[in-house]
Formats: sequence, structure tokens, C-alpha cells
Amino acid sequence: MSEPVGRDEKETLYRRLFDEAEAGGYHLNPDVDFTMELVEGLIVNQRRYGYPACPCRLASGLKSEDLDIICPCDYRDPDLDDFDACYCGLYVTGRILDGEIPLRPIPERRPPEEERKRREKTGDSAALPGTLSHPVWRCRVCGYLCARDNPPEICPVCKAKKDRFERFI
Repeated sequence: MSEPVGRDEKETLYRRLFDEAEAGGYHLNPDVDFTMELVEGLIVNQRRYGYPACPCRLASGLKSEDLDIICPCDYRDPDLDDFDACYCGLYVTGRILDGEIPLRPIPERRPPEEERKRREKTGDSAALPGTLSHPVWRCRVCGYLCARDNPPEICPVCKAKKDRFERFI
């Protein structure tokens, strides 16, 4: 039986996640009790698997198979773009943070295991050779570049808002 997660350990990780999120232009869920439950799940998964797998998904225990669900997971940014929160609700947009809209259930975006294994086996990364799988966005204020479907809500470098980004490639 594993050792229970102490309050100090949860608060330390919460503070680190909060600081990293805010520095990177992200926000943690403002429901601190809910968020602390997720933080505890990350700690439990770190102890169990050696990496902080998303506490709302079933990890395989093999890091190579779970790279896409190590927090922050590969699906966080598309979920924030489409639903204003990530799948587990740890990360939210400013609209949820400010109480403009409520946190809603998020559909699972992670492909089924068979599809993930097929993609890994064939090397299919959803991009043709010589093409990009995502557009590249440039912050017009500081020049920060990121490749994703939509620009970030806030630039992680200069804190400019989403409307200050332009499609670069």
C-alpha cells in the first residue's frame, strides 16, 4: 500500500503548477478543492508510474505508450481552444477563470489504443512529408512562434493576448 499524499506535498506541487501555468499564459482551475484532487492524482501517478500521467485517464504504466497523456498532455491546447478547459479540468481559459462560462464536460480527444498503435507503427503523424501538421503562429509583439491549430490565449513570453498573433506559416 502506498503512502498517503500529504497536504504539504500537494500544496508544493499546486504552487509549482500554478506558477508555471501563469508564466506560460495558462490558468489552473479556480476551484481549488477540485484542483487539489487532480494534483493529488498527479502525485499518485508520479509515484506509481514514474511520470505524472493525467489523473483522469487510465495510464498503461509504460511511459512510451503514455507520452501523450503526461501532464500537461498533448490534448490540453486543442481542448482549451474548443472547450475552454482541458479534459480533466486542471487547465482552463480566462473565460472560465473569470466566471464568464461554467466548466463543462469535455469529450475525450485521445484516440483509442488501436489507433495510437497504428500511428506509431506506421509513423503517421497526420502530416505528409514536407508539410506541417499545424499552422505556425507568431506573436507580433515579441516574435514568439508556436505550431498548433490556434494561437495561445496569452503569449507565454510577453503576455500579449491572442489577437496579437498572426499566422506565420
